[in-house]
This record gives sequence, structure tokens and C-alpha cells, in this order.
Amino acid sequence: MGKMEEFITKQTCQGANKVFPAPPPLPGPATNCRRKGSLMKNGSAIRGNNCAATATRALWDRLFDGGYKTDVIIKTDNGGIICAHSNILGMASPVLRGMLKQAKGFGHRRPISIHIHGVPQDAVRAFIRFLYSSSYEKEEMKEFVLPLLVMSHTYVVPQLKRVCEQQLEHGLLTIENVVDAFQLSLLCDAPRLTLITHRMIVMTCKAVRETEGWKAMKKSNPALEKELLESMMDEEHGRDIMMQKEKNRKSNEQRIYLQLCEAMEALVHIFRDGCRTIGPHDKDLKEHQTPCDYGDCCKGLELLVRHFASCKLRVPGGCIHCKRMWQLLELHSRLCTDSNSCRVPLCRNLKEKIRKQSKKDEIKWKILVKRILRTKRIGGAPIFVSSNSNSSP
Repeated sequence: MGKMEEFITKQTCQGANKVFPAPPPLPGPATNCRRKGSLMKNGSAIRGNNCAATATRALWDRLFDGGYKTDVIIKTDNGGIICAHSNILGMASPVLRGMLKQAKGFGHRRPISIHIHGVPQDAVRAFIRFLYSSSYEKEEMKEFVLPLLVMSHTYVVPQLKRVCEQQLEHGLLTIENVVDAFQLSLLCDAPRLTLITHRMIVMTCKAVRETEGWKAMKKSNPALEKELLESMMDEEHGRDIMMQKEKNRKSNEQRIYLQLCEAMEALVHIFRDGCRTIGPHDKDLKEHQTPCDYGDCCKGLELLVRHFASCKLRVPGGCIHCKRMWQLLELHSRLCTDSNSCRVPLCRNLKEKIRKQSKKDEIKWKILVKRILRTKRIGGAPIFVSSNSNSSP
């Protein structure tokens, strides 16, 4: 027996009446081991690069805020001064790198001075901070998104330019700043932003023309105002055309529904009262019967009924005229409220067939019936309720 076994046996005999703690669990499979380069937080693995990225951004922000060993002075309007590091500015912006090289070439001693005018000092500070850590404050972006867009284009910082465009597209674009954003998008070569702002201006032309941005553009760039006005007129003309087309479409639909409604009434009239040459089998037609109120509709239905009665291809898909007659009969059966005593042929049989119809076809028919009833306002009208009455024409 080895020394380890003797030690375990001795400890077990001495502590026979004692309660020993449970042994630690065996090592798990290799798949449960933490991956190299990962950190643990709340029992779950976190990739180290996430924490490093957060820490790195905080480090760059502290370097910018602290101004440790800065060698560049950025001068802004109203005498503002921002200190920065030439190496960071040169790496983040090729334009700033060129300005720094030019300043050194002229024999400037450190610190080197750079001038950024035309934008607020806080906007310049937010811009320089982004060059350090590629981060920004939401409130600063909301307030200075347009100056940041200009500086990102001027100093060739494409990452910031994309951020500004996205922020404008997803919430920061308003009626008040859309004209300015449109003009800057043209100057800053941002075609997507140009399209979005132009569309917004055209769609909200009345409100936009009351803004200060529009009034300033009218004075400074009348040619651009003229182009926008022409676009507005084209858009308004296009809307008028679309509205007229929609009006014509609804008018045509209304006319069709009225014709279908008249056909339903004429169908009941033919089989209930009789007209000209067709009528109920238990009723004699008058030789000199006066024209009915349904005119050509009734005459056309009579011809269709005669064809339907004698056609050898009476199945719905065999003859286009018979197919039309089947559709009229089915539409009548859906409108009729008393199929048991209705004189229109196949009314009751078609109602039984309707119960077995597919859901898709049922929805289409319900929409058609609803629109016909709404067009004519004949819900519960006597022509469909009392189609079995013996009233004379």
C-alpha cells in the first residue's frame, strides 16, 4: 500500500464518527472549459475584445479630456481653444495630417495651431473626441449633427459621416432642419441623404416653406429654390393624376356594383313576375305587355337564360355565357333570404353548395356581396326577401 493510501485509511479510521465534506466534482468535459482569451462574468463567457474595446474607448476619452502632452491647439470661433495630439489627428484624418505637415514645413514650433471656423466650439470638440475614441454623446449628436456632417466631409472622416447620415435618417431629420440637411447633402456628396431630404421636402412642402431654412435658401440660392418648387409642382400634379385615377377606378367599381344589383333585381323579376317571353310556369304572359323598368338589362338576361337552358356545355367551365349565368345565380343565392320558396332556379341548391366552398372563395364572395349591398343600400330589400310573391309588374 502506498503512502497516499495509508494516509487516506488513517484519516478514515480516526474520523469514523465525523461527517466529512463532500469531495469536489470531477473536472467536466473539455467543451465546458473556458476558451482562451475569454473572461467570465455571471457564470458566462465574455469575449475579451469586448471588454478591451470598452476600456480602450475610455482610455482615449481620458487622454483627450486630460490633454496629456498635447502638441496641437485647435482654435475655434469666439476665441475657443481645444488641445489635441498631432499623431492622433493625423492618423484619423488625411486632411488634418496634411495641415499638420504644412505647419511643420513652415517652421512652426510646438504647439501647432489649426483653425476650424464656421461651427460652434462644442461641435468642434465633439468632432475631435470622435477622432480619438470613435464615440459620441447622444445629446451632442442631436444638437450638432449638421456641423458634424460638414466636418466629417471636409476632413474626410467617413465613419463619422456614415453615423451622421444614419442619425438623420432615423430620427434627427425634422421639418425645421430638412432644408439645411438637403443643401448640405448636395455639398457633402451624400446621395442617399439627398434623396431622403428631397422626398421629405416635397411631401411636406407647405410646412417646409414656412421654416427659416427655406427663407434663408430663398435668399442665398434662388436657383435651388426654383428646382424644389418645380419638384413640388410635379409631385402635386402626379398626386392629382393618381387621385383622378383612383376616383375613376372607384366610379367604375360603383357602376359595376350597380349593374350587378340591377341584374339581381331583374333576375328575380323575370322568375317571379315574368317578362316578355320568359316567366313562371304557372303564369300566362300578356301579349301586349308594357316594357318593364329594367329595360335592356332584363332583355339581356332573358337571352342569357334561354342560352343557359339550351346549351350543351352548361358546366361552369365549358361556356363563357353559361359561366356568367352560374355566377349570377350564385350571387342571387347569397343575397336571397328565403331560398325555400324562391322562384329563381337552383337558389336552394347553390346555398347548399356554398356551405362546402373553400375559405378563399368564400372570402371573395363575401366582399362582393358586402360592396353590392353597401352600394345600393338594399340590405333586407323586398326584392330579395319576397322573391316568391305573386305581384304583377
